Amino acid sequence: MVKHKKKCGEARLEPPRTPRTRAREPEGEDPGVDEAPGSLDCLAGLLAWVLAWLWEKARTLQLFWTRLDATLGLAAFVGILHWIHLTTLFETDCHFSHLSTLEREMSFRNEMGLYYSYFKTLIEAPSFLEGLWMIMNDRLTEYPLVINTVKRFHLYPEVVLAFWYRTFTGIMNLFEVETKTCWNVTRVGFPSEVESCEGFGDPAYFYVGVIFILNGLMMGLLFIYAAYLSESQLGGLITVLCYFFNHGEATRVMWAPPLRESFACPFLVLQMYILTMILRSSNNYGKHYIALCLANVAFMLPWEFAQFILFTQMASLFTMYVVGYIEPRKFQKIVYMNMVSVVLCCILMFGNPVYLSSYYSSSLLMTWVIILKRNKIHRFRVSELNLWLIQGCAWWLGTINLKLLTSKILGVSDHICLSDIIAARILRYADFDTLIYTCAPESYFMEQVTPLRYTKTLLLPVVMVITCFIFKKTIHDVLRALSTNTYLRKKLLEHGELVFHALQLLAFAALAILILRLKLFLTPHICVMASLICSRPLFGWLFNRVHFENVIFGIAIMMSIQGCANLQNQWRIRGEFINLPQEELLHWIKYNTRPDAVFAGIMPTMASIKLSTLHPIVNHPHYEDADLRARTKIVYSVYSRKSAKEVRDKLIELLVNYYVLEEAWCFVRTKPGCSMLEIWDMEDPSNSANPSLCRTLLQDERPYFTTVFQNAVYRVLKVNREADHIRFV
Repeated sequence: MVKHKKKCGEARLEPPRTPRTRAREPEGEDPGVDEAPGSLDCLAGLLAWVLAWLWEKARTLQLFWTRLDATLGLAAFVGILHWIHLTTLFETDCHFSHLSTLEREMSFRNEMGLYYSYFKTLIEAPSFLEGLWMIMNDRLTEYPLVINTVKRFHLYPEVVLAFWYRTFTGIMNLFEVETKTCWNVTRVGFPSEVESCEGFGDPAYFYVGVIFILNGLMMGLLFIYAAYLSESQLGGLITVLCYFFNHGEATRVMWAPPLRESFACPFLVLQMYILTMILRSSNNYGKHYIALCLANVAFMLPWEFAQFILFTQMASLFTMYVVGYIEPRKFQKIVYMNMVSVVLCCILMFGNPVYLSSYYSSSLLMTWVIILKRNKIHRFRVSELNLWLIQGCAWWLGTINLKLLTSKILGVSDHICLSDIIAARILRYADFDTLIYTCAPESYFMEQVTPLRYTKTLLLPVVMVITCFIFKKTIHDVLRALSTNTYLRKKLLEHGELVFHALQLLAFAALAILILRLKLFLTPHICVMASLICSRPLFGWLFNRVHFENVIFGIAIMMSIQGCANLQNQWRIRGEFINLPQEELLHWIKYNTRPDAVFAGIMPTMASIKLSTLHPIVNHPHYEDADLRARTKIVYSVYSRKSAKEVRDKLIELLVNYYVLEEAWCFVRTKPGCSMLEIWDMEDPSNSANPSLCRTLLQDERPYFTTVFQNAVYRVLKVNREADHIRFV
């Protein structure tokens, strides 16, 4: 094509020469007629080149759209498959479709019931805005305090779902479309017949249904993410298979839908996918950074612990920046977008100071300072390795000190967050508050059987091989970079997205080892890493020697041996929710006490009382706030060795009318050092020689309390005021 262009240029610049003595040419004869054939040849060649270029582009575009359609089609398929899997497991576990409204509410145990109660308030209010005002000025949750529950408990998921529910039912009612089917179900207990409704018109059905749809979409997104990371649709399928084969280790949404992680984790997958695209591409547009910011916001709004996960990301990214895997300009944009997302969350959460006093926000400020001062830092006359160490130490020390300072200034230094629980684990520090957390089964150390389960499905061996290859290549490249001109480093330190995922794997593994429930970050990430077995940049040398598809197919077959057994074990689960003692308790409270009667007791039970009876409570399962922890400590003193009078007086100060005593909590011991008496003996050694107050109250609660209701599990004690006490005396 260049030759054609050159010929055209010559034809225009050098017309045929004619002698000076030549006679005048006849009229009508064009002196440039000899160049016409050359021009036509040039035009024809240019046209042929354009047509060939367009044909090639059309074929490339067609191939792109074909691959995109295939990727989206597979993503939709695995998403629907995961949605069906979740709904099936949830139904077979508790027979949700046959439960009454009260039973469905009771099935939302612990903090789940607390979250669902605000959704219930929003949909039962005369209007959505009135319901929003009610939960933003709530007096039932920490009576008599008025609190903004949206700000305190991260209730944006409930706000959005309630708006969708009211809109959905409003439209369906307008067109007179039935949204639920109800029938009477015969069961054990009283009443023997209860009404059970099924369909998206039922609030509880709608609530859990949307959660399962969201997590179905997450599986489709996980496939797209893994396919992009491994540059192979086969890699995406490997990730999906690994997730299903290790499903019990990857999520608990099918057992506990309303938990904050059920709303947050799908957006973490989206956020990491966008971040991977930014790290891999050299030409990022503003829309990618805006998408990253919005994904951060969507991840942080539902769950307070999300900030600590983003802090681990920032630690990984900063390490990569220092070594040279991220260009300063790109890293600066990532940091700015993270800062914007923190500010947006703080605004949307009505100025919640937790967002500004976290390790995440402190690390962003320190990173920003180090980036701005990078030119001065590089003037230090030290070796490059020492320069890396200086920046790393400055970042860590600055982040920790800044976090402590901002927490003190903003008045949230007593607020418990994930980092405090981790610190208590590492330092073996224990007090009443940390033991309430760490004695819960989900906060134990990782079970020893967990790595064995990963190994049986070949997930752990495959990912260990991949990680070793990544670190081997990284160390090799870094050593070469240290001995190479700085300007050549861009070519040496490639595939930063792989290094990022390897570093995140280490961070998630450390978190999961310290706190069991954080497996929900580790397992999906391991599954994504497994897709890299199909990555040609990592294993191209192997695929050139053996048939690529055969190797992957063989690995998948070996994974499926234990993986299919794991799935069958999940499908065999059969259960039916029933809790007659609690149902009796809730019925008694609803019909035998005044609507303004105030209750106290064990945190999970209080959430159920608030949800199903709408009575005021003084404590609840959302335990992070310092004031709430102080209230809960007073309430739990019934299970200590303090005197009945002292405990009664403290309960009266909290304006408690009734105390729900649970006999099991007098004796239960989940592990050594975790019974209530052991916790109180450590917290209050001065009373360790006294008898257990709980056991004393079970034998004779008078004169400071009066038993007004009792069944096999619960005993409701009326808190006697002075006048009642005098009557007994």
